[in-house]
Amino acid sequence: MQNVIAISAAACQGIVAAQTTTDEMLLKRIAHGDCSAMHTLYLRHNVRVYRFVLRSLRDATAAEDIVSQVFLDVWRTADQFEGRSRVSTWLLSIARFKTLTAMRQRRHEDIDQENVREIADGADTPETSLDRSNVSAILRACIAKLSPAHREIIHLVYYHEKTVEEAGEIIGIPPSTVKTRMFYARKQLATLLKGAGLETLAA
Repeated sequence: MQNVIAISAAACQGIVAAQTTTDEMLLKRIAHGDCSAMHTLYLRHNVRVYRFVLRSLRDATAAEDIVSQVFLDVWRTADQFEGRSRVSTWLLSIARFKTLTAMRQRRHEDIDQENVREIADGADTPETSLDRSNVSAILRACIAKLSPAHREIIHLVYYHEKTVEEAGEIIGIPPSTVKTRMFYARKQLATLLKGAGLETLAA
């Protein structure tokens, strides 16, 4: 019984230690070949990275492959992290580069076809659209109508909760450009939402 209690206590201590270890501390350990630190970092961020990639690729298998590539890069280059941004921002920067590369390699495939299918027919009334789709589906469809640059900004700021500065670092543009894109993206999205009958979201 005492052995069981001791093991449970040790396990709890391990969980607490993992929770209090920062991403930056994990990267330092990863740079020295610590596999457990790599596992912890992966558990913390793999879902976020996967969702980020999936929104652009619309291909679950390809997104999973890129997530693997991202964390393989982290394992190989952890010692190159300079701490000028949050680790989550650094991870999404790597993911974005690999996603854009994968998208360029797709020559005859329209990556937005799945989104296009979700967009309500223009002849539908707002009431019909709302009957056929829930609010979340209509919102995704409206976001899909934005330009790639504006759609990317919306995803980073609203879905991934990145600041203007962090979004600019991930994309590689000045914060002022991020703000400009945000302004026009929100303006266009509001128009699309009104057209879909979602006045409250457009406000």
